[in-house]
Amino acid sequence: MLRTHTCGELRLTDAGKQVTLCGWVQRVRDMGAMAFIDLRDRYGITQLFLDKDPKKSFSAKLTTIGREYVLQVTGTVKERESKNLNMPTGEVEIIVSEFEILNESETPPFTIEEHTDGGDDLRMKYRYLDLRRANVRANLQLRHKVAQQTRTFLDSKEFIEVETPVLIKSTPEGARDFVVPSRMNKGEFYALPQSPQTFKQLLMVSGFDRYYQIVKCFRDEDLRADRQPEFTQIDCEMSFVEQEDVLNMFEGLVKHLFKNVKGIDIKELPRITYADAMKQYGSDKPDTRFEMKFVELNEVVKGKNFKVFDEAELVVGICAKGCAEYTRKQLDELTDFVKRPQIGATGLVYARVNADGSIKSSVDKFYDEAALRQWAEAFNTQPGDLILVLAGKADKTRKALNELRLELGSRLGLRDKNTFSCLWVVDFPLLEFNEEEGRYFAMHHPFTAPKPDDIHLLDENKLGEVRANAYDMVINGVEIGGGSVRIFNKELQGKMFGILGFTEEEAQKQFGFLMNAFQYGAPPHAGIAFGFDRLCSLFGGADSIRDFIAFPKNNSGRDTMIDAPSTIDSKQIRDLGIEVL
Repeated sequence: MLRTHTCGELRLTDAGKQVTLCGWVQRVRDMGAMAFIDLRDRYGITQLFLDKDPKKSFSAKLTTIGREYVLQVTGTVKERESKNLNMPTGEVEIIVSEFEILNESETPPFTIEEHTDGGDDLRMKYRYLDLRRANVRANLQLRHKVAQQTRTFLDSKEFIEVETPVLIKSTPEGARDFVVPSRMNKGEFYALPQSPQTFKQLLMVSGFDRYYQIVKCFRDEDLRADRQPEFTQIDCEMSFVEQEDVLNMFEGLVKHLFKNVKGIDIKELPRITYADAMKQYGSDKPDTRFEMKFVELNEVVKGKNFKVFDEAELVVGICAKGCAEYTRKQLDELTDFVKRPQIGATGLVYARVNADGSIKSSVDKFYDEAALRQWAEAFNTQPGDLILVLAGKADKTRKALNELRLELGSRLGLRDKNTFSCLWVVDFPLLEFNEEEGRYFAMHHPFTAPKPDDIHLLDENKLGEVRANAYDMVINGVEIGGGSVRIFNKELQGKMFGILGFTEEEAQKQFGFLMNAFQYGAPPHAGIAFGFDRLCSLFGGADSIRDFIAFPKNNSGRDTMIDAPSTIDSKQIRDLGIEVL
């Protein structure tokens, strides 16, 4: 070993020891007759003291040292006169007796310190330098701990980790596949898996009744802060279980992770149906760190000759506690917010419940004090509250009000990243109708089982009323995991393929291997997959998953560090039998 200790482990109890450290130069402070160097490695920073006496063998080298040089130093641990109690090694320093420059460094393109990162583009291009920063390194250490604790819990519950193939078959449902041309089978393509879904179901048929995998998945879709073209899932499946068994098992996993990674005890997760989530929050992944539930006002506000409300399919609002003193400027900002194209509301109506109990609104022309008092009663307001109301088509209006609710929650400090509110959303629709294509699609995937009580609705062609045996785990308004009870009956699976528009030939071509397997005694089974990157970013208090991935892509799906994707040479293209347009 080139070192006896790391740069993060020496303490006052080590005073007097002769040690050797290796690391990178964080900072050099030249004091004339002496110099101080902060030496950094993965474990921390240790201060070095160097006497610049010309008689010292290393004195000539001191003038050449710059940031990020790699050093090996030997010296004696000594108590620091000026201690830095903000760092673990801040009570000691090393009196250097000899050192060696193991490698020089160019001046880095940005200062490698915790709060100086040079911007996202530069960070991604020089990601190997960015990873030297303590806060980025801490993110990857947190990721490691989440993976470690996931395995600890699932191993204790008799799950077995099984690797499934990365080169698989492309399927038409779901997001767009990444495809890989086959050189040995020209004109044919593999796909990279969006999920190991069919393989984990085959493992259930194989008798591996408890499977898990921390697995790479791929989706060729537009990117945002919580999406990457390649991402990681905690993928799990169980046999001989019902929905309740799955919810209990993986609620246990999440409690275990919060306890052992964050030191937080999570209470039993409440459950809300999809229908109630949409009605109360306008979202199937509600942020329940704060209340501000929706109140529908159709029966209260219609028939007053206010055309906007009278012609609306839905009039719905929220109550912002203590916000009656909002200025006209603040209310105009909220109005502009909901009118943004990505939100799509046409306007915002408000009513103030003043401190003296009187009520004033932006539509006083149509609603007198008595009518407005009905609004206040519907929201159960108190003096000082502010009512905000939207109107329009039901789905669009709920979506817009959800965005306004979240915006207000952020402005009022109700979305604290150190507070965690977890819940299960259950009873999703099995199918959703696509107006453009004129047919139904699976809301989750084609293998999700309908609720047993709703199977008859498939035969009665009441497809929009069928509930899925599906469930999502939501934490702080983010979908962290989702899964379902699977169809394990060949006839029901065939019926589902037919509803989704597959001919028998198409179903056999795409999923024949699974249908055939079901002929050999498929057990009842169910599963779930957690977004591992999202879970890590949630634990780390970040909005983007990129900082919890060692080498992420940018918002254009590019790796600017290695310049990928890139062109390939003509010989490779010919070998693959691909024609270039």
